[in-house]
Amino acid sequence: MWQVLYDLTDFLWGTPLMILMIGVGLYLTIRSGFFQFLGIPTWWKHTVGEVLYGSKSEDAKQKHEGELKPFQALSTVLAGTVGSGNIAGVAAAIAIGGPGAVFWMWLIALVGMMTKMAEVTLSVAFRKKTPDGEYFGGPMHYMKEGLGKIGKFLAGFYAIALFIEVLADACFVQPNTLATCVNDVFGVPLIITGIIITVLSTIVVLSGGVKKIGDFCGKFVMPMILIYIVACLSVIIANISSVPTAFGIIFKYAFAPAPAVGGFVGSTMTLAMARGASRGIFSNEAGMGTAATVHATAQTDNPAHQGMYGILEVFIDTIIICTLTSLAIICSGVWSCGDTGVVLTFDAFRSTWGFVGLVILCIAVVLFTYSSYLGFFVEFRTCVEYLFGEKAIKFMKWLFLALPIVSVTLEVEQVWDIADMAVGFIVIPNMIALLLLSPKFFEILKDYRAKLAERK
Repeated sequence: MWQVLYDLTDFLWGTPLMILMIGVGLYLTIRSGFFQFLGIPTWWKHTVGEVLYGSKSEDAKQKHEGELKPFQALSTVLAGTVGSGNIAGVAAAIAIGGPGAVFWMWLIALVGMMTKMAEVTLSVAFRKKTPDGEYFGGPMHYMKEGLGKIGKFLAGFYAIALFIEVLADACFVQPNTLATCVNDVFGVPLIITGIIITVLSTIVVLSGGVKKIGDFCGKFVMPMILIYIVACLSVIIANISSVPTAFGIIFKYAFAPAPAVGGFVGSTMTLAMARGASRGIFSNEAGMGTAATVHATAQTDNPAHQGMYGILEVFIDTIIICTLTSLAIICSGVWSCGDTGVVLTFDAFRSTWGFVGLVILCIAVVLFTYSSYLGFFVEFRTCVEYLFGEKAIKFMKWLFLALPIVSVTLEVEQVWDIADMAVGFIVIPNMIALLLLSPKFFEILKDYRAKLAERK
């Protein structure tokens, strides 16, 4: 059974999918005038600038429709994206694909910035509001509403695949990584950790739903990201002389086979490309459309305005956090020791700080993975609403809350293979939809940039 799964995963993450992802990302980048690069002053001002200093525009002072404030939506999405993908996923990519996998992770992120902006923008533009005041949106909604008959087919296929992916990522990868970490450092039995996750999550979800999750993530996500960044920098600074070498082998083995070294069995360029791309997308979710389901609930004056937060998320997730994790692993020299997953990242911290480093990393993993699991509930809710109707949410949520008890007992490799396969199935229909709906996205972006120009 698992060999079939491996073969299917390799097929999904082969050259055709890479061409599709990079091709669509490049198309959106070129047609937007390289907005993620040349438009940095604009999107930085209307994301980070507003979070830090607030907005003085008249539109910002108005009460806009939506459930979550833009910063809460950003924090909730980062809670879902900044998790095991940044700590365990990056390590797994390097352990299997070699240092060259990091280059492909970067490339996917650079073009993925516009991919994510497009899917967030379209999700807000095509979202719907229920009589109860709840908002639902995401790829399945912009496919169905914007693409006619073919859209309904793509939406149905996407919704089913996303339902499986959310369960694989949120309910299997995140709790499994958390439990493995706590067991490795403190010796806590896996099943005990699974039970604690379920109990705490049930309390949060039942006490306030989406708004409670947004409030939780808004308070805890940014501080924990800063703590992890500082921790990684400490490892890199302790091995600062190795930084030039680290960048050198990243670029070298992105285009050449990485030889067997120590416990590392070697890899090919194709393997580096596939693992770097899959782990990169799994981490920042650009092209998956999953984060867009959260942004669809945001209070915003314009779909393109909220879309800019998509660019910021990819930048924070991959360009900053994944890069720091990669450099910590490569600079410390542990990348070729033969370990994989979160254990390899543990090795990097242990090599510099000993047991204290393990404790710091363990705390970061627990906060990352738990908030990630919790943030995924919004995406799970959107899938259930689309596939089974709003009334089904109150029954189906128990599946989401109970699965961590099972997932913590599985082997790490099996969990990641399930997640990789699911990601492949949701990327394909979403990329097709983004390509077909790109004229609508460019129209919204053009109109919004014109409005911003009028305010100056």
